[in-house]
Amino acid sequence: MKKAASILFLLITCSAYSQGLKPGFNKAEYASFLKLSTLFSDSSSRSYTADKGYRLLYRSPEIGLDNRWALWQDDAGTLIICIRGTTKKNISWLANFYAAMVPAKGELKLSETETFSYQLAENPQAAVHTGWLVSTGFLAKDILSKIDSCYKKGIRDFYIMGHSQGGAIAYLLTAYLYQLQKQKALPAVIRFKTYCSAAPKPGNLYFAYEYEAMTQGGWAYNVVNAADWVPQTPFSVQTLDDLAEINPFENTGTAIKKQGWPKRWILSYAFKRVTKPGKKAVKRYKKYLGDYVSKEVKKAIPGFEPPQYFNSSDYVRTGTTITLLPDENYYKRFPQDKDKIFVNHRYEPYIYLLKQLDFDKQVEEK
Repeated sequence: MKKAASILFLLITCSAYSQGLKPGFNKAEYASFLKLSTLFSDSSSRSYTADKGYRLLYRSPEIGLDNRWALWQDDAGTLIICIRGTTKKNISWLANFYAAMVPAKGELKLSETETFSYQLAENPQAAVHTGWLVSTGFLAKDILSKIDSCYKKGIRDFYIMGHSQGGAIAYLLTAYLYQLQKQKALPAVIRFKTYCSAAPKPGNLYFAYEYEAMTQGGWAYNVVNAADWVPQTPFSVQTLDDLAEINPFENTGTAIKKQGWPKRWILSYAFKRVTKPGKKAVKRYKKYLGDYVSKEVKKAIPGFEPPQYFNSSDYVRTGTTITLLPDENYYKRFPQDKDKIFVNHRYEPYIYLLKQLDFDKQVEEK
C-alpha cells in the first residue's frame, strides 16, 4: 500500500512541467543541491535542512556497494537526481579502492542475474574507474525508470548532483545518459545539468575529452575546495601508452639505436629509467587495486565477475572546475589537523567557501 502511494505521489508531482534548465554555474542552485546531498545522513548528525520548497519524491534502497540515490523536486518543477557519497561501511570504501581502470565501453557482470551494458565514450582509448562504474551500474536501472516515468508526465529537465564519491558517480552517470541519447535509447529532448562536488578524478584524459565535449557550454561543473585532498585522487600514472597515437616519443627507441657509442648506451639507459617505473606502477595498480580488491567485491556482491582491466592509470581532473580558494579566515574557522583528514572535504567548508565566492566582484577587479 505504501509503495503504491509513493508511486502515485511521484507521478502526480512529476506532472508539473519543469521551468527549464539554464546553462552556466549558478551559485544558488549548487548551494541548494549541496544541502540536499547532506540529507542522506542520519537525522541526528545533520547540520543542514533542505531549502524551502524542496520535497523528497523518492529515495532508493541501498544497493550495490552501499549506493543510494534520491529524487527531489522544488516548487518550480525542477527535478534533482541526488547521489549519495561514501558511507562508513567497508563495502562503500571498496568502491573507492577498486581503482583499476576499465574501458569506457563494455559490459559488467554485476550479479548472477544482471549485466550492465554501458558506453560512456566512443574513443576506445577512454577508460574509467572500475569501482564507481560498478556503483553506476547498480543505480542506473532505477534512475532510468524514474526518468522514464517523469518524461511520460511532461518532465524534460533533470539536474544531477553528487558530493565526493557521489560526484564521481555523477560524472559517469551523466556520460552514460548522454551516450544513451546518442544511441536513441533515451529521448534527445531530455536535458541534464550536472553539479559534481568535491569529486575525485573519474577516468583518463580520453574520457575527460569526451565528457567535456558533450557537456560544454555550461552544462556540467565540478566544485572543488583547493585545500581538499579528495579531488586529487586517485593517484595518476602517465606512461607513453597514454599519449596520442601521433607523438614525438613513438620512435624514440629507433632514434636511440641510430646514435653512436657511448651516446646510444647512455640514452637507452636514461630512457628505460624514465619509462619503466610508470609501466610497473600501472601493473601494480591493476594487481592490487584491481585483482586484489575484486576478491572483496565478489564476497560483497554474489555473482559479480571482475572485468578485464584497461592498461592505464592516467587519472585526470575532468570537466569545468569551479575552484573555492581558502584564505586566512578559512584556516581560522577550519583549523588544519592532520588527524582530521576530512576537515576540508565535508559540507561545512564547501558551503562556507561558496558564500565567499563572488563572480561579480572578480569581473569588476579584472
